[in-house]
Amino acid sequence: MVLFINQGILVTASKQGGGYAYNTTIAVFLTECVKIIAALAMYIKDTGVSQLIPEAKKHIKVCLLYFVPAGLYTAYNNLSFVNLQHFDPTTYFLLLQFRVVVTGIIFQVLFKKKLSQMQWISLIILTAGCILKEVGHTLSSSSTPAAEQVGSGSSFLSSMLNVHLLFIMIQVFSSCFAGVYNEYLLKDTGAEVHVMLQNIFMYVDSIICGLLVLFYQNPSQVFTVQEFSKVIANPRVIIIVLNNAAIGVTTSLFLRSLNSILKTFASALELMFTAVLCWFIFGIAIDVYTVVAIVVVSAATFLYARNPVVNQGKLAAEASADSTLTSVTAK
Repeated sequence: MVLFINQGILVTASKQGGGYAYNTTIAVFLTECVKIIAALAMYIKDTGVSQLIPEAKKHIKVCLLYFVPAGLYTAYNNLSFVNLQHFDPTTYFLLLQFRVVVTGIIFQVLFKKKLSQMQWISLIILTAGCILKEVGHTLSSSSTPAAEQVGSGSSFLSSMLNVHLLFIMIQVFSSCFAGVYNEYLLKDTGAEVHVMLQNIFMYVDSIICGLLVLFYQNPSQVFTVQEFSKVIANPRVIIIVLNNAAIGVTTSLFLRSLNSILKTFASALELMFTAVLCWFIFGIAIDVYTVVAIVVVSAATFLYARNPVVNQGKLAAEASADSTLTSVTAK
């Protein structure tokens, strides 16, 4: 949770004049390079160098399957810089909680886990809190008085449905599909593959996706010493890269034992801390919409935490079945 809070604040602190003085796509690309170095080191520490190539060849299909979440995470990570350029960290994290309902639906369809009525209520309440925050952000960022905006419904609606909200929604869907699909690979299709080898597959695919994005921008301008030095020689950006890399490795370990919805609700707890820190560091005011939205999201978190869904995955399910069979046989 600390890492996620840091990321929003660090990216905001790296802005200059409302934009970035460095290529954010290069920062995302270097993050994946750091991740794969960390994953390789941890895998070699656990199994040794000799196992790397044979195991990678054996599970090449899993590596190819990881191109789906890798591409989605590449989009997500690049959009995080775009969206934090327009939104303050508190608003940004609040709006990202739209992913809870989407994650719940995907989780239910993919893992055949039905959410209870109380869980769906908690998801809807949390989403309502996000909508409330977006209403507050729209009113505060508009030059037209709030009362007048609310009075003219079409004008107010058009101000809410802007390109920045579209980017947030693309990021939300990228996060949801990538997170749940990654969880599916970790716990089912790739359940027998070492978690760090799965990470290596993910980061190799992510590096390829990152290179494709850089080539799309303009290779002659992007792949220069000057552009890379703007990232490498900037301490703030290096911290962003290292922090984001830590998030990626930690998240994969977290998903191994828990699930995407629980991770998403854990992220919701970041909101109050982010709001307070942004107030202290950047002087971003905490308005009534922010306070109410955080209270609503916290209430939804409490409701869900009373009965979370836990996906044990293929190996855990097999172990549970074996344990039950042994118990019955013993009787």
